[in-house]
Amino acid sequence: MSGISFDNRVVIITGGGGAIGRACALEIARRGGSVVVNDLGGEVSGGGASTSYADAVVDEIRAAGGTAVASYDNVGTLAGARNIAAAALDNFGRIDGLMNNAGNMRCGSFEALDEDDLQAVLQVHLVGSFNLSQAVWPHMRSQGYGRIVFTSSGAGVLGHPTYAAYGAAKAGMMGLMNTLALEGAAHGILCNGLLPNAASRMTRAVSTLRRGEAPPPPGPHMALIAPTMQAEFMMGIGVYLASEACTTTHALYSSLGGRIARAFVGVTEGWYGPTDQGASPDDIAAHIDLIRDTGDFHIPAGLGEEYEIVGRALAKA
Repeated sequence: MSGISFDNRVVIITGGGGAIGRACALEIARRGGSVVVNDLGGEVSGGGASTSYADAVVDEIRAAGGTAVASYDNVGTLAGARNIAAAALDNFGRIDGLMNNAGNMRCGSFEALDEDDLQAVLQVHLVGSFNLSQAVWPHMRSQGYGRIVFTSSGAGVLGHPTYAAYGAAKAGMMGLMNTLALEGAAHGILCNGLLPNAASRMTRAVSTLRRGEAPPPPGPHMALIAPTMQAEFMMGIGVYLASEACTTTHALYSSLGGRIARAFVGVTEGWYGPTDQGASPDDIAAHIDLIRDTGDFHIPAGLGEEYEIVGRALAKA
């Protein structure tokens, strides 16, 4: 087919049994890719397991003439991550792409959340992404090619009431992506993040899972956005980032309301205080508007580049 192709490419998709993972798996397979559909098939809150979610997507891919295998391993364990990577290697001989998309949900007002809630979401979203990225890394590095997509969330990068545990885990995925993008650049491994906004089994269960106070109701424009909250609206950017056509790395992309936009962490031009002693609290108060002014800003490609930005400014002073 014309356009982006996944011929001779192998992609692992965790959480591939539903919503965004399923939509991306179907499209990658339609475009000639071999797909490992990983899904533990557990409850939204993290318990239980079932083979039915991954099997259903694999059956759908094969019925359409595509190539796929199912995996039911838990990304939250190192052994599970290695088994998922082995499924790709044993069946297809290589690993070209990884979508860290597996997820669970614990939500509620901050005071209502406990240690188990935090550990449950960290183990799947953050630890799972770490484990599986590490499991596929040597294979991508040896072939000089790889694409890793991290399904993060605006709930972590931007924040959202009652999502403290979930948001912490999702923001952690952004930090992992930033670092791996820098380490992978020399090896042809490109890493990007996705901030999707889609209806899913998880989002539909939020109202029944939430404990404590509910967040504010949706704004007046939600009726316009709602028709675009289907996984297919998120699929395009996810598949692109997993493809050879993608040349971007170290970037976040938001998908909402049919709009695809780059999201980024920037640093304002700021205020340069004395270099012979630290600025006092009174100095900060006097210059806080300039410190916060976003009229001019930088987007450092890593902590090292921020040092370079500030060093150049000091050299000119």
